[in-house]
Amino acid sequence: MPRKLLSILGVSFGLAVGIGNTIGAGILRTPGDVASMLPTAWLFLGVWVIGALYALLGTTALAELGTMLPRSGGQYVYARHAFGDYAGFVVGWNDWISTCASTAAISIVIGESLAALVPGLSTRATPLAMATVLVFTALLLRGTKVGGLSQELTSLFKTAALVVFVAACFIFGHRAAALPNAIPATASAAPATSLFAGFVLSAQAVIYTYDGWSGPLYFSEELRDPGRQIPRSMFGSLLAVAAIYLLINLAFLYVLPLSAMAGSTLAAARVAQTIFGPRGDTVVRLVVILALPSAVNACLLMSSRVLFGVSRDGIGPRVATRVNEGGTPTVALIASSLVSLAFLATGTFQSVIAVAAFFFVADYALSFLAVFVLRRREPDAPRPYRAFGHPWTTGLVLAGSLAFLISAVAGDTKNSLWALGLLVVSYPMFLATRKRLAAEELEARR
Repeated sequence: MPRKLLSILGVSFGLAVGIGNTIGAGILRTPGDVASMLPTAWLFLGVWVIGALYALLGTTALAELGTMLPRSGGQYVYARHAFGDYAGFVVGWNDWISTCASTAAISIVIGESLAALVPGLSTRATPLAMATVLVFTALLLRGTKVGGLSQELTSLFKTAALVVFVAACFIFGHRAAALPNAIPATASAAPATSLFAGFVLSAQAVIYTYDGWSGPLYFSEELRDPGRQIPRSMFGSLLAVAAIYLLINLAFLYVLPLSAMAGSTLAAARVAQTIFGPRGDTVVRLVVILALPSAVNACLLMSSRVLFGVSRDGIGPRVATRVNEGGTPTVALIASSLVSLAFLATGTFQSVIAVAAFFFVADYALSFLAVFVLRRREPDAPRPYRAFGHPWTTGLVLAGSLAFLISAVAGDTKNSLWALGLLVVSYPMFLATRKRLAAEELEARR
C-alpha cells in the first residue's frame, strides 16, 4: 500500500511556516523604496498597516478554502477543484517552479552573506548557496517530524535575530546622530510621481513583502486538525509578521529620518551603519544568516508538497508521489532541490521569478474567485471556517488582485508577455502530459 503524508503537524508548525515563508530579505530592503515615495512618517507607517489589512482579508478568504479542501499542495488544490485540471496544471506547475526559484534566490543571499564574513570565501557565494540547499534537503528527507522541528527552530532564530536588531535600534539609535559615521539627513527629493501614485506603488511593494501568509495551506492534510489549525496558523502568523514589520519600520525611523532612508537599496544596512559604523555591514549580514534559513526550509517543504499534489492528481509524474516512512515526499523533495540547484548554477532564478510574478498575482485572483464559485456550486459543503464579511471582503481582495495584475502587465510588459506566451503553450503541454500519464497508467495495469 502506498505511503501517505502524515497528519502529525500542529499550530506551532503552522505559525513557524507562515512566519518563515513570509519574512525574507524584503523587509530589510523595501523600507528604503517606500521612503523614497512617501514624504511623511505617518504615510510611511500607514502603508504597512494597509498592507497588513489587505493580507488579512486575503487570509480570511483562503482559510475558508483550506478548511473546505484540506489537501496539501497550496493554491493548486483550489484552482483545480474550482476550475478543472487545466487551471490546476497552470497554477501547480508555475507555483512549483517559482518556489524552486525562490529557494535559489534566498540561498544566494545567504551564500553572499557567508562569503562576505568568512575569510577566503569571498568568491564562493554560489557554492555556499548550493550547500545551504543540500543541507536542508538532507535534513528534510529524514521525515515530516524533523522538517517541522527544523521549521520551528529556524523561524525562532529569525524572530529572535530581528527582535534583537530592533532592540539595538531603540537602545543605540538616540545617540546615532552624534557618531562621526552617522548619515546626515538630507532634504527630501521631490517625488517623481504624484502622492497618490507613490502611495499605490508603495502599497504594491509592501503587499509583495507581506506575501507568504498562505504557507500553512501547503500542509493542510498534514495538520492534525486542519479545520481549527489552518485559521489559527494563518491569522496567528500574519499578525506576528505585521507586528514585526511595524516594529522594524518604527525602529528604522527612530534611527534615521525618511530623507536619509529614501532610495537605499538595503535600508537595514544604512540603519546599521549609522548605529555601528563600519561594523554595521557585519551586523546586517549576521541578521541575514540567522533570518533567512527558515525561508529556505519553508520553500523546500512547500515546493515538494506542490509537486506531490500535482502528481497525485494525475497531472505530474507518478514517481513524485513516493513518500518515505517519515512522511516526506522524497522524489518531489529531491526534484525540487535539483531544480533549485540548477537555477543557482545558471543564475537564471531572478528571470524566472520576474516572469512568474504575473502568475503569482493571477493565482491569488483565481483563489479568491474560487471562493465565489464554490459558495455557489457547493453551498452545502463542510466549511469549518467561513470567510468573514464575504462577499464584500473577498470581493475587495479579488478586485485588488485584478488591479495588481493589470499593474504588473503595465509595469513589466516584457516579462508579462513572456508569461502570456508560456500560458499559450501550456495547454498543448497539458494535453501531452495527460495523454502520456494515461498511457503509463494503462501500461501499469497490464
